[in-house]
Amino acid sequence: MRIVIMGASGNLGTALLDRIRRDRTDVDVVAVARRIPAAEPPYDTSQWVAVDVTAENTAGRLAGVFRGADAVVNLVWGFQPARDPERLAAVGVGGLTAVLAAAREAAVPHLVHVSSVGAYRAGPTGPAGKERVDESWPTDGIATSVYSRQKAAAERLLDRAELEQTGRDPVITRLRPGLVLQRAAGSSLLRYGAPALLPSWAPALLPVLPVGRSLNVPVVHADDVAAALLAAVDRRAAGPFNLASDPPITGVDIADRLRAWSVDLPPWAIGRAARLAFAARVSRIDAGWIDLAYAVPLLDTTRARELLGWEPGYGSLDALDETVAGVRAADATGSPVLRRRTVLNQLTDRLADGPITRRRVS
Repeated sequence: MRIVIMGASGNLGTALLDRIRRDRTDVDVVAVARRIPAAEPPYDTSQWVAVDVTAENTAGRLAGVFRGADAVVNLVWGFQPARDPERLAAVGVGGLTAVLAAAREAAVPHLVHVSSVGAYRAGPTGPAGKERVDESWPTDGIATSVYSRQKAAAERLLDRAELEQTGRDPVITRLRPGLVLQRAAGSSLLRYGAPALLPSWAPALLPVLPVGRSLNVPVVHADDVAAALLAAVDRRAAGPFNLASDPPITGVDIADRLRAWSVDLPPWAIGRAARLAFAARVSRIDAGWIDLAYAVPLLDTTRARELLGWEPGYGSLDALDETVAGVRAADATGSPVLRRRTVLNQLTDRLADGPITRRRVS
C-alpha cells in the first residue's frame, strides 16, 4: 500500500511515520513537507519530497506526487506567524484546496484530512457542565479564534468536494481530534508558547497557574491519532470521526502536573491578559486560543470505536504527563518543526530573521 503524507514533518506526521515504522512493513510512504527533516528515525525510511503548498502551481506538482497512491493523508496546517492570518489561511485552507485538486487530477481513491475539535461550534452545557457531541455537531467554529475559523473554512471545502463527487473523486475521511499531545512536541510547545528568554526548566518553577475551573478540554495522544489514521486508510472509511481519550483535561489537572497552585479566574480575565501580552509581543499566543479552549465541546467517540475499531492506547492524564515531561526536557526530533528549543537559538533566530511573526516565506 502506498500512502502520501502531506505535512509529514510535523507533530502528527512524526507520530504517523513512527507508527508505520514500528508496525507496518506493508506500507510504502511518500512524505511531503516544506522543509525535509534530518535522516534519522522516524524520518529515515520514507521517500521525501519538498513542497511549499503556498507556491504557484502546487496542485499540478502534487498531482505528479499523488499518482499511484492508494491514499493521501493531509496533515498540513500552520500555527505561526500568529500575526499573519492570511499566511496561515494560505497554508491550511489554501493547502487543502491544492490537495483536493491534485487528488482529483491524480485519481487518488482516498483522501484523509485531519480537522480538529476546533472546527466545532461552542459546545452545549448541561447540569454537569459541558456535554459531549457527536460528528453531527455544527462545524462553524468559534468566531474569535483564527485557528477555529480556518478549520471551519477547511470543513466547508470538504463539504463542497463531497457534494461535487463523481466516480473518479476520492472517498473523503475527516478526523476531528481533541488537543493532540506527545512528548516529542516539548520543544515546539515551548517555542510557540513561552517568551524567548524563558529557559525550558522555568515552567517547573511556576508557582501559580491562572486558569478558570470551567476549563475542560478533550485531548488525545498523537500515537492514537496515528492509529486512527491507519485504520481509516485500511478500511477506506468515509465521513467524520471524533478522537479523544478520557477523561477530559481540566485546568486543575494542568496545574497539578506543573506543581502549581491553580487560581480560578474567569475566562474573560484570562483572555484580556492574553490580548495584552500578545499586543505587547511578550506572548506569541493570540487570545483566540483562550476563547477556543473554554468553548470547545467534549467529544463522543462512538463512531470511531465502532467503524474504525479504534481504542486509545493512552489515557488523557498519561498523555498530559508525558507532554509536560517533554516540555521540561525540551524534547525534540530531527524535524525543523519539532527542533530543539534553547534560549540561545531563540535569540539567534530573532537576530537573524526577526520575530517569529516575520519568518521567511520560502
